Amino acid sequence: MIRILILLLLPVVAQAETIRIATFNTELSRDGPGLLLRDIHRGDDQVMAVVAVLADTRPDIIALQGIDWDFEGLALAALANRLRETGLDYPYTFAAQPNSGLETDLDLDGDGRTSGPGDAQGWGRFTGQGGLAVMSRYPIASDQIQDLSDLLWQELPGAELPQHDAGPYPSEQAQNVQRLSSVAHWIVPIEAPAGQLDLMTFHASPPVFDGPEDRNGLRNKDEIRLWSAVMDGEVGRKPDRLFVIAGDANLDPMRGDGRKEAIREFLNDPRLQDPSPADPSGDLTTVVWKMVGPMRVDYVLPSAQWQVVDSGVHWPVAGSEERETAESASRHRLIWVDLTLPR
Repeated sequence: MIRILILLLLPVVAQAETIRIATFNTELSRDGPGLLLRDIHRGDDQVMAVVAVLADTRPDIIALQGIDWDFEGLALAALANRLRETGLDYPYTFAAQPNSGLETDLDLDGDGRTSGPGDAQGWGRFTGQGGLAVMSRYPIASDQIQDLSDLLWQELPGAELPQHDAGPYPSEQAQNVQRLSSVAHWIVPIEAPAGQLDLMTFHASPPVFDGPEDRNGLRNKDEIRLWSAVMDGEVGRKPDRLFVIAGDANLDPMRGDGRKEAIREFLNDPRLQDPSPADPSGDLTTVVWKMVGPMRVDYVLPSAQWQVVDSGVHWPVAGSEERETAESASRHRLIWVDLTLPR
């Protein structure tokens, strides 16, 4: 009788299990290849602060930005080892070469020179600077990952590329090779307790540091719109299961520069939910830049079928040790959302 009761309760137990999905721009990127690995090994203060933030929040799945990529994945493996020391184990990870620092032989930023960090497919002093990574408690279906990072900007349906009086900016040749993703756009299938879900992650270009042609503003807008094209079935595989979009859009719906209508329309898409995570004071801020002020640019957006249990911005109360650690880790704040099976 007891065995039968346990079997009857199993679906209820499984349905009650929550999954915490988070995004965190760690700002761990360094000025040269191999330096991040060095700093992880020697327990650099910022590295250990990032580790502490992750240990405090304990996401089941985390999308990381601002972490340098290396060919053998040594930095990501070293970070996973640091986290394991705190009791937080991510046996499954994914990182691929991003567009940041990926060299071209053209002038892509219109400064009249080549071979600079702005002439890479995405801004970077070296290949892989400021890349992405995914860490998960649950298996990653590596053979099903979609990497959309090689999509040319002009191939996005409805793309709006920069122009100047002479025509395409900075040149037609540049636009013929310019990829859309400044860092990367990945769709990462994960075998979670709720079933397989797609983690859709990215880090969009800042919509500033350009001229009247608004190259970066237009690119930022279209990097966000890429996910709408995916949901529409125009790019990649149209989602046919639960998904979560998590990353740094570098765009606030109300404040700062950029095509703010792009993020407003995105947040209002009926196929998505915006849990509007907030810190303990109710503030939605996810980053504070000295010259700009507080902004909301980091997002975790579940598909409409999920049931949102809770959400938050990790920004402990002022004066606490946890707050000092969070401030030491990054200008960005970790954003998390707790989800259960569909209603």
